[in-house]
Amino acid sequence: MLTKRIIACLDVKSGRVVKGVCFSDLRDAGDPAELACRHAAAGADEIVLLDISATREGRATLLDVVRRSGRQLFIPFTVGGGIRSLEEAAAVIEAGCDKVAVNSAAIARPELITEIASRFGSQAVVVAVDAKHAAPDSGWNVWVAGGTQPTGRDVLAWVREAEDRGAGEILLTSMDRDGTRIGFDCDLTSQVFRSVHIPVIASGGAGDASHFVDVFHQGLADAALAASIFHYGLNSIRELKRNLAEQGIPVRLPC
Repeated sequence: MLTKRIIACLDVKSGRVVKGVCFSDLRDAGDPAELACRHAAAGADEIVLLDISATREGRATLLDVVRRSGRQLFIPFTVGGGIRSLEEAAAVIEAGCDKVAVNSAAIARPELITEIASRFGSQAVVVAVDAKHAAPDSGWNVWVAGGTQPTGRDVLAWVREAEDRGAGEILLTSMDRDGTRIGFDCDLTSQVFRSVHIPVIASGGAGDASHFVDVFHQGLADAALAASIFHYGLNSIRELKRNLAEQGIPVRLPC
């Protein structure tokens, strides 16, 4: 049985890691390179760095931040935010990451997914999907530009298209749960899981170990990503993994 992955996320703005609630009210959490190293040492299976203001500011990803973070890591490292072309994807990979995450640019020009996959392989392409309920008791729509702009596109239709175009993973964030610490959206995650044949990373809402148990059992996620509970010392990745193992969830236990 494949192990479930625990991924630490670094949302970066102006070179600093920040975290908020429902994509707003951001507060400083520290230096990205230092936090990446700390989370890796604590047992994170992967690190994801998202330059959350790059798209809105119309600029490329901060490569110096990627270099400083990547040179200290010996686990898979994904970078996203402001990647609008094959050339920009190549630049962040050359700066030290293993995978690139694309979101707004992929919605604007879906061919970008295929271009990156053709050059670096599908395993290097993560399509990030920011999902929000279209209306109460309805489906979910895709939002872009750091969760500030609705697209009107249905989440399930988009993840299927992303897979068809060459995506290797889906990074699925529930905007309704982001930073709330009330638990992952297991309904959303399970529906996306059943819609594709590639790994689904659940994001948004982690508050304690039980939420990870739920998203792996009920949400069917292949991996779970969190930020604030790790940044602010509200939980330990090592302790979390021991708890998951006791619940019968296969994880890679840190030494």
